[in-house]
Amino acid sequence: MRFSLLALIFLAACGRTGAPDLSAYPNEEGLSRLCNNPAILGEPVSDISEGACGIDNPVAVRYVAGVRLSTPARLNCRTANTLADWVANDAQNAVKKLRSRITEMTVFASYACRTRNNQRGARLSEHSQGNAIDIGAFTLANGVELSVEDDWGKAGKEGVATRALHTSACGPFGTVLGPNSDRFHYNHFHFDTAEYRSGTYCR
Repeated sequence: MRFSLLALIFLAACGRTGAPDLSAYPNEEGLSRLCNNPAILGEPVSDISEGACGIDNPVAVRYVAGVRLSTPARLNCRTANTLADWVANDAQNAVKKLRSRITEMTVFASYACRTRNNQRGARLSEHSQGNAIDIGAFTLANGVELSVEDDWGKAGKEGVATRALHTSACGPFGTVLGPNSDRFHYNHFHFDTAEYRSGTYCR
């Protein structure tokens, strides 16, 4: 019932960048619009400070552009806004050939005070500043689940859509990593808002 209502709202109204205006969303869970963006719903949380890690004005995101996150993602607003804009303007287009739309994304990780890939001696991960989110699967309104681990590199519409989701994030995000990048990303996409002079690092 909730997904049906969200779908109707998505179709009925648009926000500042093509994202839906969710001002009519029922506030039964006490969710708030975050980051001055009506397409981001969740809860503000206290500042996070853990040594060299942390986020000023972090948010716990539950929905972006009408899409539910499987678990609240703790992010900074820049990353939350990028995620919402990508879902509304790019990710939904990437699954069009499946004649459906994304209703949920399975979050593997968001903020975490750790090094890259949890490797000793490595630089701090973008996760440590709230700049990153890892997504392992995308559930569609018709019940189809696109799994990075199961569908990446496979023939057929599901494999094509999974690849299209990865490609569509190259540009909106500063870093996009998937199974072709290294052994640490065999089952999820890593998206972050790091900025590089050469543009998006996409693997």
